[in-house]
Amino acid sequence: MERTLPERGVRYLRRRVVDFIAEVGRVTFLWRDIVRFLPAGVRPFGLLVQQMSAIGVGSLGLVFVVSLFTGAVAAVQAGRVGASIAAELGTMKVTEQIDALRAMAIHPVRYLVVPRVLAALVMLPVVTVFADAIAIFGGYLVAVLSIGVSSHTYVNGLRDYFYVKDLYSGLLKAFFFGGIIGTMGCHFGFLTEGGAEGVGEATTRAVVASCVLVLISDYVLATVLFRVIFAS
Repeated sequence: MERTLPERGVRYLRRRVVDFIAEVGRVTFLWRDIVRFLPAGVRPFGLLVQQMSAIGVGSLGLVFVVSLFTGAVAAVQAGRVGASIAAELGTMKVTEQIDALRAMAIHPVRYLVVPRVLAALVMLPVVTVFADAIAIFGGYLVAVLSIGVSSHTYVNGLRDYFYVKDLYSGLLKAFFFGGIIGTMGCHFGFLTEGGAEGVGEATTRAVVASCVLVLISDYVLATVLFRVIFAS
C-alpha cells in the first residue's frame, strides 16, 4: 500500500533527525581522536608550520582587503579555510591516499587532522589581531581624509571607547572559530565520496556548516562573555 503524504513526511523528518544525530556523533568521535593524538600530532613540527602558513599567512591578503573596507573577515575566512581543508582532504580520500596512510600504520587524524586544527586554533587569533589593526587604520584614513576628523580627535576617541575586554573577547571567539572551521573542513573532507563531484559537495558542506556554526557560536560566546564574564 502506498504511504500517505503525512507518513512520508514523518519518515523523512525522522531520517533527517537520525542523520543529524549521527553527524554530531561522528564529529564528537573526530574530536576524541584529535585530543587523543594531540601530543603525537605536534611532533612533525614541519607539518604544523606548513598548515599555519597556509591558514594564517595565506589569508592575510584577503583579510587585508576585507578588513580595510568592511571589517567582516569572519565569514570570508571561514569560507576560504574550510573549503581549502575539505577540498584537500576530500581529494586525498577519493584518491585513496588516506587508505594508504592507514596501510602504513599512520593514523590519518594524527597526521592530517591535528596539524590543521592546531594551525587554525593558533592562526585565527593572529589573523584577527591583524584584521583589527587594519580595520582601525582604515577607519583612521576615512575619518581623517574623507570626513575631516583630526588625527587628535580620532586617537582620543579610540582611547576613550576602546576596551580591552573587547579585544580579549574577540581573540577568544577567534580561537573557537578556528576550531570550528578546522574541524568542519576535516570532517567533511573525510566523508568525501564519488570523485570530483564528491569533493565539490564536501567543500560546499564544509563552508555552509562552518558559517552556520560560527554564527551560532558567536551568539553563544557573546552571551557568555558579555553577560557573565565581562558583565561588570
